[in-house]
Amino acid sequence: QVQLVESGGELVQAGGSLRLSCAASGGTLSNYHMGWFRQAPGKGREFVAAITWSGGSTYYADSVKGRFTISRDNAKNTMYLQMISLKPEDTAVYYCAAPLPPRGVVVPATGSGYRYWGQGTQVTVSS
Repeated sequence: QVQLVESGGELVQAGGSLRLSCAASGGTLSNYHMGWFRQAPGKGREFVAAITWSGGSTYYADSVKGRFTISRDNAKNTMYLQMISLKPEDTAVYYCAAPLPPRGVVVPATGSGYRYWGQGTQVTVSS
């Protein structure tokens, strides 16, 4: 089974940028569609973005559309989330996830569609 490890989270000022990475091991990333989720303190898990196994299609939550970009480099077994114009409300633990089935017809936009999760990386945006 695939193991996922996120990195890149840190404290940043509002308006700043960050790039999160999700590295896969124990499996081939290109076998999977992939997603990013986040969970803010006291709130439920929220879908952020998803990308098909080939990178040909991407999907975003309305709250991040135009500011976040999901991408992947299958040769490096790594997925990314480029975040710009960060806002305090983007503060959360960010998780990458791989779904089951790995290449379903529909890329899931809810957590229940994902089987494998990373441990998360903290993003804090100060005002």
